[in-house]
Amino acid sequence: MARPQRIVLVRHGESEGNADDTVYEREPDHALRLTPKGLRQARETGVRLRELFGGERVSVYVSPYRRTHETFRSLGLALENVRVREEPRLREQDWGNWQDRDDVRLQKAYRDAYGHFFYRFAQGESGADVYDRVGAFLESLHRSFEDPDHPENVLLVTHGLTMRLFCMRWFHWSVAEFESLSNPGNGETRTLIIGADGRYTLDRPFERWRIPEPYGITG
Repeated sequence: MARPQRIVLVRHGESEGNADDTVYEREPDHALRLTPKGLRQARETGVRLRELFGGERVSVYVSPYRRTHETFRSLGLALENVRVREEPRLREQDWGNWQDRDDVRLQKAYRDAYGHFFYRFAQGESGADVYDRVGAFLESLHRSFEDPDHPENVLLVTHGLTMRLFCMRWFHWSVAEFESLSNPGNGETRTLIIGADGRYTLDRPFERWRIPEPYGITG
């Protein structure tokens, strides 16, 4: 099994929806573009990733949203060294279709009170739903490691909540631990690095906004 030396998670750069939440009333979430600031963030991240990867090969999985595709292109990776796949299971949490700003703000307040993992947006998904599809993707990812010629690096270009849930699934974090962590900023990365013992560790933690409050010993 050719396990990669590192698995890098990248959140897309700032999108039109990050800058102005009224845009969801006019444009589908999946079609939103990066702002000029978001493009700059992605280019800056690309400088660091090109230095990290050097001339090594990279297996890339990109969420099917426009902003993640634009982020990947802006990273400026050498295409001769990358293998790119669009991966729908890495998409953003579904908040429903056309979104009314005030309704979404109200539902976000409900989610904050109810819990990000369990609260399901009307006509959309809960964090638990996203966790399930991220888990299905991880099974596919692990099977890809059986290829003896698998690239030394894996890069996932995705969304903030999806990044947290990927790490939750990989490291077997509890729901309480997940709920205590914040999303990374736009253009930020987190990297899983393999050690001499074959185990992966996270290069830096997610910011914690509260102390975990588990229901039992597993938390």
